[in-house]
Amino acid sequence: MISRVTTQTQIRAAQSSLQTNLARLTQLQEQASSLTTLKNPSDDPARAADSLAVRAQQSAVAQYTRNVDNGTGWLTTTDSALSATTNIMNQVRDITVQGGNGSLSQTAKSALAAQLQGLKQDLLTQANTQYLGRSVFAGTSDAPAAFTTTAGIPATGATPAIPATVTYTGTAGSTVERRVAADSTVRVDSNGASVYGIGTDSVFSLIDNISNALDSSTGVAAAGASATTIASDYLSTVDTRLTTVIAAQSDNGVRQAQIESAGAGLVSKAGTLEAQRSGIEDVDLAQAALNLKLQEVSYQAALSVTAKVLQHTLMDFLQ
Repeated sequence: MISRVTTQTQIRAAQSSLQTNLARLTQLQEQASSLTTLKNPSDDPARAADSLAVRAQQSAVAQYTRNVDNGTGWLTTTDSALSATTNIMNQVRDITVQGGNGSLSQTAKSALAAQLQGLKQDLLTQANTQYLGRSVFAGTSDAPAAFTTTAGIPATGATPAIPATVTYTGTAGSTVERRVAADSTVRVDSNGASVYGIGTDSVFSLIDNISNALDSSTGVAAAGASATTIASDYLSTVDTRLTTVIAAQSDNGVRQAQIESAGAGLVSKAGTLEAQRSGIEDVDLAQAALNLKLQEVSYQAALSVTAKVLQHTLMDFLQ
């Protein structure tokens, strides 16, 4: 059966064809100017879903990268503090060895005791090292310092002196971690209570004991020690504390290597995801320019053909 074709049918078909060509031309012009094929999700729902998934992964990688940068800062700061602590403890050891020399005069021993007190303050400074306002040895505590000092009371007459005490204010057993992947975290702090000790077992109390043994003028008696037996009484303890600090520095170095490796992996992953996103969304400029030119030619051809097919009718000449 032959369908009846009228002038109105021809006009509608021609208009529909022209509109289709014009819409396609407009779409290609937008893609060429915006350099993206997904201006609206409705342009290609499947690719739009892929794009959203890739962008979600990119956001996660960006956050992990910020975590790595922050963690690297923590670990680098901690490493510097532990390195300085190791140097100070080596000086404490040297003074302890010197103090064990029975031929030293009391003046020389008092001078060594004064040096030890200076080193104690240097140790306290390192123990209270901060990164971005947070103590690297206090765990999750928001205290401004991991170790605080309570002033001592000097001797008065028959009343013996009360030595200054150093107290750990960090959160025991807590750790500061940074997530560097969906299923991986890295600890970025160090346990100040373990590195420096607490109470009478702390390195600060140890230095006080050695200092008091060297200088009796402090009015504080050293527990079970005399100036002539300092080396045998305290040197092994100093070596134990020094070993603890070195072990903490080694552990910190391992975690630094771990977070650096994670950072390198994130850089590689970020590049891969960007390539995927570009393949989904971005326009090939050369191909876009070619498609646009071809569509322009197609549209011009459609206009020309339509003008020839739709001939004038009698109605066009009626006034």
